[in-house]
Amino acid sequence: MKKIVKAVTLFAEDHVATLLDAARCGDLVELSSGEQVQAREDMDIYFKICIRPVRKGEVIRKYGQAIGEATADIAPGEKVHIHNLRSRRAVADN
Repeated sequence: MKKIVKAVTLFAEDHVATLLDAARCGDLVELSSGEQVQAREDMDIYFKICIRPVRKGEVIRKYGQAIGEATADIAPGEKVHIHNLRSRRAVADN
């Protein structure tokens, strides 16, 4: 059964939102702005979900802050985690 899951964003330039509940593939995720994105995969509570297209190499922002660099293209609704994000610290170290 598909459901609506709430997620938090703070700034218009954010690339990701933080889930306030687990989401399953196909669930609608409602952002703080009222916009919605459909989950493309299962995600646990508090995971980051991509809310707009991100290209490989682009800096990813959460809560208005740079958190890292995309290591692959990321589509809205996909999970943003260590498989497609290099942390800001790792970016700064290189």
